[in-house]
Amino acid sequence: MDLILWRHAEAEPGSEELADALRRLTPKGQKQAQKMAYWLDSVLPDNCRILVSPAIRTRETMAALSKLNRKFKIAPEIGTEASANDLLKAANWPDSRESVLLIGHQPSLGEVAAQLITPQQNECAVRKGNVWWITQKERDGEGLRTYLKAIMSPDLIIK
Repeated sequence: MDLILWRHAEAEPGSEELADALRRLTPKGQKQAQKMAYWLDSVLPDNCRILVSPAIRTRETMAALSKLNRKFKIAPEIGTEASANDLLKAANWPDSRESVLLIGHQPSLGEVAAQLITPQQNECAVRKGNVWWITQKERDGEGLRTYLKAIMSPDLIIK
């Protein structure tokens, strides 16, 4: 199974007047989302299931990918208050028969990454707009092993 974690792109700062779920992408965040969507569209399997937090900034991040004809589902269970276990359950890790892309938030994305690839630490720092691609593969009869397949930053994509 492939589990792809995409943190929303750069968003407006939070404030007392603006509810967290209503924060929008900045112009820089919109560019980050477009670059990452371009890259993801070129590498995601056709049958990849895409789940998106209901927060506006994650939906705006996904909008760049949906313009490339990728279907997705808004998933309240991976919203701003979700735990790592909530995300893993929504993705059906490790039992899903298809790849799953989760578009969500810190700290839960970083907690998922740490739990799967670096269990000695509680959280990994998943930067805004970045994608972490985690996969499970059978290795030399040792059973399923979990690997970090890629970390991609929008800064690395030339478009």
